[in-house]
Amino acid sequence: MKGLRANRLKHSIITLFICAGGLFFLISCATFKTAGVFQSNDYIICQLKDKETPDTLAEKYLGDRKKFWVIEDANEDVSFEKNKIIIIPLKETNIGGLAANGFQVVPILCYHRFAKDCKSPLCMPAHIFEQQMKYLYENGYRVISFRQLIDFLEYRHAIPKKAVIISIDDGYRSVYDVCYPILKKYGFHATLFIYTEFINACKNSLTWKQLAIMKADGFEIGGHTVSHSDLTRQKEGEDTSAFMNRIEKELRVSKQIIDKKLEQNTIFLAFPYGRYNQNVLEISRRLGYQVAVTVKKGSNPFFADPLTLRRTQILKRDMKTFLSVLKSFHKISLK
Repeated sequence: MKGLRANRLKHSIITLFICAGGLFFLISCATFKTAGVFQSNDYIICQLKDKETPDTLAEKYLGDRKKFWVIEDANEDVSFEKNKIIIIPLKETNIGGLAANGFQVVPILCYHRFAKDCKSPLCMPAHIFEQQMKYLYENGYRVISFRQLIDFLEYRHAIPKKAVIISIDDGYRSVYDVCYPILKKYGFHATLFIYTEFINACKNSLTWKQLAIMKADGFEIGGHTVSHSDLTRQKEGEDTSAFMNRIEKELRVSKQIIDKKLEQNTIFLAFPYGRYNQNVLEISRRLGYQVAVTVKKGSNPFFADPLTLRRTQILKRDMKTFLSVLKSFHKISLK
């Protein structure tokens, strides 16, 4: 609320100067560019023209259409209509999402497969999934990538205030047939964590061609081992040396296959069953994985360990439960 009040105050002051003939003040501390546009080192202040949107403004002034959220977050109480006064920040602020009353956190949602009708809790009915995505879209949530999350975790770049990540495990065909069109409808992307033995294995699995299509459309592809084997459980009759070799092979060969098939450097990993231990973490790090996710419930602050990120499985099908996992701010007094 404090941020909202501050935003409103900021817009009120700007509008007051313009309406009361304060243009001379603005010109004195800013560089005049074109009619209705003023720029300082930190902000651009402009009066919207017809058909201008956050996307077009971001492309014009920030050089990247995908940075539309920067403009929306800075003008969250302003409707984007002709003649409205808009603030465009030129410098990133509050990279870690810190505030006097808490800090930003990022929920990572985990799905598996989709169908018109479902019996398993790991299957999400298509109409429920669409309700969930529609809610995110209509309530200002912005789906980000794991690459954006890395920048946040390493304190390099800010992310949207209501950022969320969508992840999907295993590699079921329904991701392409059911989930993908719904995500495209709302302009969202997801990160797919696949175990390589499953791809092209049967009619219910994704193909490498489908994965390539989704990757070209902005989806990220991460590893989920070769066979979806529990990396923390030693098999009967398996000695310690064989166990360690199996862990490394599951992680190394999976990465090699995905790298070759999709022409990429695979740096994202989902631990099978969300399970890991210190040996698994050390091997994952050595093989080049930069981010790994569990299935421990919760959201992630910028100071979270990138190899043990929290992730919530979306198993129940009521909206109340879904809304409860969308925590994007952790309240705590930092004074």
